Amino acid sequence: MENNTVEQKYNKWIVLLSIAIPVVVAVLFKVKLRDFGFDVAPLTFLPPIYAAINGITAILLVSAVIAIKNGNRKRHELLMKMAIGCSVAFLAMYVAYHMTAESVKYGGEGILKYVYFFILITHIFLSVAIIPLVLITYVRALASKFDKHRKIAKITFPIWLYVAVTGVIVYLMISPYYVS
Repeated sequence: MENNTVEQKYNKWIVLLSIAIPVVVAVLFKVKLRDFGFDVAPLTFLPPIYAAINGITAILLVSAVIAIKNGNRKRHELLMKMAIGCSVAFLAMYVAYHMTAESVKYGGEGILKYVYFFILITHIFLSVAIIPLVLITYVRALASKFDKHRKIAKITFPIWLYVAVTGVIVYLMISPYYVS
């Protein structure tokens, strides 16, 4: 009964965060601090940092799966907490960048343009979908419902890995169009 209580306790937070995070990010994406009288320099140094954090997240996720397959639950737990921390850090930097700098437009042509937009669109949609999946997966581990945790982790892992890897790819594809 106690484990159901843990899940029930967090269900409202999962719903709230799964809705609030994408909405707040979308709103803040359009907010420019200079429009409110803040004299802040554009944080143009952030994109390569948050792209690297996406890469680190991907490495952490793969390492966490290897750890649990080798029976090392403590290492798995630590790596997953680090992956969540990296995702939160990415999100904070991403929003900070977009609140201080104009969005960069992709300048490629031909088939690469379509590849870029396919990757970008799937990355954006899946980055929204991954929020509740990560939270549910994490809460099931907290509740020691490891059978349910494993079941949803098999869905969460490849989507989260895709989001992390495509975050790096999107940055690499758009990086030539950043103005220094």
